[in-house]
Amino acid sequence: MVGATTGCDRRTIDHMYATSLNIDLHCHSTVSDGVLPPAEVARRAHANGVDVWALTDHDEVGGVAQAGDAARDVGMQFITGSEISVTWAGQTVHIVGLGFDPQNTALVEGLRHTRSGRAERAHRMGERLADMGMPGAYEGAIPLAGNPELVSRTHFARYLVQAGYCPDVQTVFNKYLGDDCPGHVPMQWATLEQAVTWIVGAGGRAVIAHPGRYKYSLLQFNALFDEFLQLGGVGIEVVTGSHTADEARHYAGVARRFGFLSSRGSDFHSPTESKADLGTLPPLPDDLKPVWHGWF
Repeated sequence: MVGATTGCDRRTIDHMYATSLNIDLHCHSTVSDGVLPPAEVARRAHANGVDVWALTDHDEVGGVAQAGDAARDVGMQFITGSEISVTWAGQTVHIVGLGFDPQNTALVEGLRHTRSGRAERAHRMGERLADMGMPGAYEGAIPLAGNPELVSRTHFARYLVQAGYCPDVQTVFNKYLGDDCPGHVPMQWATLEQAVTWIVGAGGRAVIAHPGRYKYSLLQFNALFDEFLQLGGVGIEVVTGSHTADEARHYAGVARRFGFLSSRGSDFHSPTESKADLGTLPPLPDDLKPVWHGWF
């Protein structure tokens, strides 16, 4: 009905069009810690009614070409993406990059370097789990990782479920592999400055993923948001499978207060493990400017 609208400028029409789309800009494939190959994630997104989609594998762009081809095959618009691991104030923060050149040399090399410490970390996690009476976890996790460079806590958790040590992946994280649990081995990831610089330098937009997951004080959060903006970051995820409804409302307020662009993404990993399936989240609040503003 846009053609029949009166008194409506082009920007308003564009906003109405963009907000009517089902957009999912955060999910994972077997290239990192998802269970479906990139093309299958694309087909699942399309089947769930997604119009615009980004694959955001951890510290990797190896699935982007396959994902883009599959998205185009089903008539779905594709946005390049990756979720970069960052260490900030002693904790891991994830920065999603969107709409960048996936062949940018600095970005590709930066992601490769960020991945490089995972192998040693995986050995150490296996040793800790063995000390707690769960031997063979490293050997069990490796085959579950489609990309051996990106063996992660999630792969260990899936093995521990398969081996019968825990009933589900969330229990593994709650008891053994969460940030404050005995099996977790901390990593020194990229710096916030590095991650944002790689994304922006490759022509993309940097977004703080699922801020509700981080255990910072209000003062620390304000410092994180200020530094992120100063470095050239532009957005935060507001509606995500990692947020409760209350958290989504809270971070909508944060977006308004700091002037962030807002993003929406399921953080889909698996049909059985994920809190939200692709394309099933509620829309962003109408008054927020979306991170895809100006792209279509």
